This record gives sequence, structure tokens and C-alpha cells, in this order.
Amino acid sequence: MAVMTNAQLDLIKNEFKTLKERSPFYAKKFAGIDLSDVQSQEDFEKLPFSEKNDLREAYPLGIQAVPDEDVVRIHSSSGTTGTPVIIPYTAQDVSDWAEMFARCLKIAGCTNLDRIQITPGYGLWTAGIGFQAGVERLGAMAIPMGPGNTEKQLKMMQDLKSTVITATSSYALLLAEEITKRNLRDKICLRKGVIGSERWGQKTRERIQSEMGIEIYDIYGLTEIYGPGIGISCDEHDGIHMFSDYVYCEVIDPKTGQVLPDGEEGELVLTTLRKQGAPLIRFRTHDLTSIRPDDCPCGRNEYPRINMITGRSDDMVKVKGCNFFPAQVEECLAFVDGCSSEYQIQIEAINDRDVLTLFFETALTGEDKERCEKQLAEVFKAKIGCTPNAEGVPMGELPRSTKKTQRVFDSRY
Repeated sequence: MAVMTNAQLDLIKNEFKTLKERSPFYAKKFAGIDLSDVQSQEDFEKLPFSEKNDLREAYPLGIQAVPDEDVVRIHSSSGTTGTPVIIPYTAQDVSDWAEMFARCLKIAGCTNLDRIQITPGYGLWTAGIGFQAGVERLGAMAIPMGPGNTEKQLKMMQDLKSTVITATSSYALLLAEEITKRNLRDKICLRKGVIGSERWGQKTRERIQSEMGIEIYDIYGLTEIYGPGIGISCDEHDGIHMFSDYVYCEVIDPKTGQVLPDGEEGELVLTTLRKQGAPLIRFRTHDLTSIRPDDCPCGRNEYPRINMITGRSDDMVKVKGCNFFPAQVEECLAFVDGCSSEYQIQIEAINDRDVLTLFFETALTGEDKERCEKQLAEVFKAKIGCTPNAEGVPMGELPRSTKKTQRVFDSRY
């Protein structure tokens, strides 16, 4: 299991000295627990977890742990699945986040000579303004486009000679396809992409890199813990370096809550070490990963790695007696020649039977497409355990998004 360093333990103990006095949320959460008794990693692992539902119940600002006059900004989750979570930030929180973000950009090979086009959304969402602060801290040129308006994105990309693109994988793919369609590859100057917000398969990565002519880095984060920028992949592209001077990582068994050994996949749990406005203790992210026990060839071993996120523990699809994650669908697509990276799953109840249709994009037609559909259905059955109706559709037919692309549509409930 991850080993808590003395520096991390000291930060946690210092936080705990006044946490209950500063935070009604934790006064209630840790009622009956004397936080001064937490003197070791073993003691820390006995504390209860925090859940997103806890934060929703604290809406709007019950999580706040500083006086109002110290709060300089708030951000919020989308609230698409319930009450939104509002996170307050102090000036120090904003500065720390900018420092981490600038660190991400440096690891991705960006310098103050880069022109960085920012396509994620601004406002309550953390991504746009997070990138902005990181770019400015780095001293590079920020091009704050925000989402959508692909025509203008491509014009500015050419006219301003953007060298780095930041986006969700869905929007990066849309831009890549437009660049290819319009023969713009020789008219743009992109060299790097910093991509985040949703997990994505190797086929999508290869298409974006090939069509844009860039090297892609995966940035990680979540609204509750600053936002994107708490970790990033390096030139090895083999896992994500997490900034252990700001966050402490554990991986647990999602069912039992038991802390797992390094290398074993489970649910990522994060604790903030310096956050003032809304500190989070043992927050369950529901992201599935494992902690890497080995050193990274890049040499940044002060920042331990987690493996790439494979899915979410709450994203499991249950159909026809089978349980699977979207990541497993991507593995099936990668196994079959002729399948693109883009897919959509539709689940319906027809005559009291579950019917699963897997739409995927392909350039194949006629008998070749039929063969591909048959093979994909067989691979899906072998790897996941149930047989879908596999239906190939023309390239570009499935919807693209400027944010996160919804992959699963379940009309049974």
C-alpha cells in the first residue's frame, strides 16, 4: 500500500489541530473522534471516508472551513446527477492550484514561449480558469477560447499559431477530424495536447495525435480537489504523476473500503494536504486505478504514479446478467480491425428482455462491415459475457461533444 511520508503526516496532523473548530462539516463528520489521536498512517486509515453525497448534503457552503472574508472564489460540479457540490477557495488555494497547473504544463514540455489554446469551459466549471491560471503562472500566452465555435477555434489556431491545445478528449477528437477534413494539418503549428476530463481509449488517442500531429498528455483532477491539475502523465505516457505535496493518495476495495496494496486496482481516495477553503479527508473519487510500485524512468519519483483511470466504480453497466464498464467496451473495439474509437451503447427493455445495441463508427461497408459487426459481437461475448447487436455506422455519425461525451443510454428505468 502507499506509504505516507513524514511530511504528509505532519501536514495532516497540523490540519487536524483546528479542523473541527473551523469546519462544522467535520465537527459533525468526526464527532466522537479525537483527531489528536491520529499519529500514524494506521491511525489515519481508521477515519471514515468522505463521499460526494456528504458534500451535496452540505450545499451550498456547509463544507467551508474559513471565514467568509477569506473566500475569494467558488467553483461547482455540474449537478447533472443531483444537487451540485460547491467548493470555496481562498487566495492561497487559488495560488497553490496555479502552481500545480504550471507544474503540469512544464512536465508536458510547455514553456513560456508556447501559445496555449484553452477550449474547456469557464465559469463554475474548474477547467477553463484552471488552465488559464496555470498558463499565466508558467508565463506562456493564454488563448482563452472556451468551448465550441469550432470555426473560430480553427481560425485562431492558424492565425495565432497556437502550439498547445487543451481540451476534453471528445472535443480534441472533433477538432482533429475537422483539421483532417479541411486539410489544415500543414497550416497549424500545434505540437502538444493537454487532455483531460474523461477517460478515453488508445484508439482515440492515436487518432488525435496522428490527425493533429501532436504529443498528448493526460491531465487529472476533479472539482472537489481543486480541479484538473493535481497530476499529469509525463513523456513516458505510462501512468499519472500525482503531486504528493498537495494530495495524499490511497486505493481501496470499493466494496469493503480496505486499503489495497500498490499495484492492485481499486478506487482512488484523495486527501488534501494544504487546502484551506474546503479541505477534504479521505474523499472517495470513484475513479478506478492502482498505485504504481515502480519508479518512473522520467526520474520524477517525488511524485508517485497512479495508472491511467480505467473507469468509475459507479459507472458499471448491468445488462443480461453481465456487469461491465465502458473501458471494457473500448478494449473490444481495439481488438477488432475496422472499428473506430467512437461508440455508443443503447439498452432497452423489449418484451421484458434486455436488448443491448452497440453502435460503433467504421469506414467499412457491405460485407466487410457485416464481418466486422459479427466479429465485434463475438469479441464482446467472449470478453464481457453477453452478446450485443453490433451495428456499424459511418465515420462521424455518432455525436461529438465540447465537454464529456455520453456513451451509455439506458431507457429501462
